Amino acid sequence: MNRFAYRTTGLFVKAISELSKANIERHGTENIPDGSIIFVINHFTRVETFLMPYEIFKLTRVPVWSLASYELFKGAFGGYLKRVGAVSTRNPERDRLIVKTLLTGEANWIVFPEGRMVKNKKLIEKGRFMISYAGGKHPPHTGAATLALRTEFYRQRLKRLLHTAPEEARHLLALFEIENVEPVIERTTTIVPVNLTYFPLRVKENLLSDLALRLVDDIPERVIEELMTEGTMLLAGVDIDIRFGKPIEISECLDCSPIEQDINSPRRIRFDDVLPSRMRMRKEALQLMQRYMKAIYDMTTINHEHLSASLVRALPGSRFKAYDLRRRLYDAAEATRKNTEICLHRSLQLDQLPLLTDDRYRRVKDFLAVATEKGIVRQEGESLIKDPSKFSSPYDFHRARIDNPVEVMANAVEPLKDLQRIVRKSAWVPSFWLKRKIVARLTARARDEFLQDYRDHFIEGESKPKEVGLPYMIPGRSRDVGVVLIHGYMAAPLEVKELADYLGRKGLWVYAPRVKGHGTSPDDLAETTYQQWAISVDIGYAIMRNTCRRVVVGGFSNGAGLALDLVARTQEAAGVFAICPPMRLQDISTRLVPAVDVWNKLMARVRLEEARMTFVENHPEFPEINYLRNPVSGVRELERLMDTVEPQLADITVPALVIQAQGDPVVHPKGSARVFQALGSEDKSYQVLNFNRHGIVRGPGAGKVHQAVWDFIDRL
Repeated sequence: MNRFAYRTTGLFVKAISELSKANIERHGTENIPDGSIIFVINHFTRVETFLMPYEIFKLTRVPVWSLASYELFKGAFGGYLKRVGAVSTRNPERDRLIVKTLLTGEANWIVFPEGRMVKNKKLIEKGRFMISYAGGKHPPHTGAATLALRTEFYRQRLKRLLHTAPEEARHLLALFEIENVEPVIERTTTIVPVNLTYFPLRVKENLLSDLALRLVDDIPERVIEELMTEGTMLLAGVDIDIRFGKPIEISECLDCSPIEQDINSPRRIRFDDVLPSRMRMRKEALQLMQRYMKAIYDMTTINHEHLSASLVRALPGSRFKAYDLRRRLYDAAEATRKNTEICLHRSLQLDQLPLLTDDRYRRVKDFLAVATEKGIVRQEGESLIKDPSKFSSPYDFHRARIDNPVEVMANAVEPLKDLQRIVRKSAWVPSFWLKRKIVARLTARARDEFLQDYRDHFIEGESKPKEVGLPYMIPGRSRDVGVVLIHGYMAAPLEVKELADYLGRKGLWVYAPRVKGHGTSPDDLAETTYQQWAISVDIGYAIMRNTCRRVVVGGFSNGAGLALDLVARTQEAAGVFAICPPMRLQDISTRLVPAVDVWNKLMARVRLEEARMTFVENHPEFPEINYLRNPVSGVRELERLMDTVEPQLADITVPALVIQAQGDPVVHPKGSARVFQALGSEDKSYQVLNFNRHGIVRGPGAGKVHQAVWDFIDRL
């Protein structure tokens, strides 16, 4: 082995990294011990064969050698493999070389215990590890375990015989070409389990496969599949999570009478001699193999594809709806997040609420696109029909990743028993019960978040009573239509209570969310962003989406802007109404905000805190609800929200109603007219009501607004 080859590999990996969109995350590097190590790694792609020696060498600065199929040792590539420390599986000196280099510390080793790439990820049969390959099935190899045991056997034997049988000790030193015995007997032998997980799994023609097909005649089907799979991963973008597990101390496995007797025996033991303790050594190797195989697959980095594929496979029937899958995925994801023994992809460490609203990260959309393309599911009206045969029929091993990636995704997590229990529970729970569970969870989340914010930001003499800011639900007589009703800027859910009660008397379910930063104190509002406001509204939408068959979203002032944003993103609402949407503000204090914002940034640079203007005075119509101080940063967030909403208005195609007060002193009527004109809805109406105030959802004359909203909802 030479270091130039490692540098060459490093340059190659760097070049691939720059060309590709692969993102490598390393976890558990602190688990890599000193001493002699065999790294046992799962094998799904050829990427591991050149990536992992380089990655491990970077971490340990110790050469890393590996076994490679004898078929690869041909031509220039075979020479390259030899230079980086790869050893042919047919090398007659293979085992002695591995033991020697582990004893002396010349190199650590990589072993793929599955023996070959497991393209279909089928790993479990009747509760035991069983590896599928093109020619059939076999249990994982015990080679890594056997070599680790033999290494530690000779290390312990050498250590003890130095004083009790020096002639045999000299024989061992000569056998393994050891010049300095002290470092050898001071070292330890360990096995470190390593897991690589790839996300997402996408297979299609790409630059590499296209070039190969153009330049090489009669290219084997297997090679085409590998180029399509691994080329897509590298060129289209893939997350590679590398997890290093806890090291397994091999010396502990030798602590039994039969093996101890052989270690201490003064008789001559040659490398290939059959030991009296061979049966016990074989038993220890099998147990060790099961132990590290479990450790490898327990570290699988779970992602949305794993959960989605497992859920579709576990669903008791063949017919389901996309949103029902999203519900079940949300439920499974939340349960998985609570299990500290399960390793999570970073996407599962984030809030899973988007699964119930707009699926903005396309977790379900992309999965269903793959499943539909491969014939795993098909669309039939509003339902999806899965083909159960796709999860039971045999298919060509080398085409598994192309023809049935969904089963490959599900197979990958079969060894994780805790995860399988979660999946089965989420797949089999009745829909009505799952909806109740989700509503209860999200209602508690919204309430708890408000109470925590209220405690954290309460200001004596300025904060309103808790009842002003608490989100609330008004139950209806039918679960056909529900309304998400969103309050305005610097206000609270109580602001829309009159309208909510009116709609409730009409038999509608109504949920009024508390927009984050509201109902507590102006200082709290000053610290929030419009994205956080949107999350509050999303919670409300998810609650109502799991309560009623159809959902209408509406709001007042800033709440109207949030309603429009939500409807544009979800594309699932039955309708939307916007009361005085703040596209253009005309209040003098808000028009000054851009200048104040610039001034504050300038003062922050020169650290003149006393010169900063963080709030402007507010004179609300309803001081029992609204804040008396308006944070400059809050108005800036309001403007950012509308800047985000404006280009989305054309995407809103559901029935829409815009209501504007003629003499609104805060929101200019031209702004709401612009909202109306930009809406993509064919069924839309614009009503200007004769008010000289902004807060028209409550107080004198508000009945006209209530009636207009009801008339709109009633005809949907």
